[in-house]
Amino acid sequence: MGILEGKNVLVTGLTHKTSIAYEVARIAQAEGATVVVSNFGRAMSLTNRVIQKLDPVPPLLEIDVTDDDHLATLADRLREVGMERVDGVVHSIAFANAESSMGGKFLEAPGPDVDTAVRISAYSLVSLAMACKPLMTDGGSVVGLTFDATVAWPAYDWMGVAKAALESTSRYLARYLGPEGIRSNLVAAGPLETIAKKAIPGADAFNEVWGQRAPLGWDAGDNGPTARAVVALLSDWFPATTGEIVHVDGGLHAMGA
Repeated sequence: MGILEGKNVLVTGLTHKTSIAYEVARIAQAEGATVVVSNFGRAMSLTNRVIQKLDPVPPLLEIDVTDDDHLATLADRLREVGMERVDGVVHSIAFANAESSMGGKFLEAPGPDVDTAVRISAYSLVSLAMACKPLMTDGGSVVGLTFDATVAWPAYDWMGVAKAALESTSRYLARYLGPEGIRSNLVAAGPLETIAKKAIPGADAFNEVWGQRAPLGWDAGDNGPTARAVVALLSDWFPATTGEIVHVDGGLHAMGA
């Protein structure tokens, strides 16, 4: 029996087979979970093609975290595809304008673009959790993805600030949802060859850093370790863990220069 046997999990932000969300959905299913996935807009058609590789093929919902109607109707739409209860929510959502807010543009980024980055990358953790909360009647687990925001990375710029906001947001969710049995944790992954990483100007520099400093080594093409950490946090194996950031980065976060 898998560690998610009998659990219902919503996995957001699944776009491509290289997405961390794809590997999370695949492993969650293998561990016994019933999975629903989401994306929005033009990416929906791509997601629909990609999930045909999953067995069973999960229902696909459109969730734009900036669309109040999408959030207000989410619980009802989950019920419509047979998910009467939600045990786990995977937040794999982030966005910053690469041309204006990353790649060395930190000092010149316009305020509206910064607002967008923080709203989509951080505030959405709260809005998504609250949209699912009516179905989290037995408690549950919210798990998000971050990239260690305790330091300033080259090229990451306002996305790094947004991830810092995400990390703080997760701690506050842990505080306010904990009394209802809902945990909130993050997984801080090392650099992985996802579509999101490829959109960051100069992000290849991360691979050099990890190649030199990660004591366990690092395979940027392997999403498996990160996805397994997410699945573990969704399970009942961490019943008293919340507000935590689990690093899956080959140990680099613990190393000095």
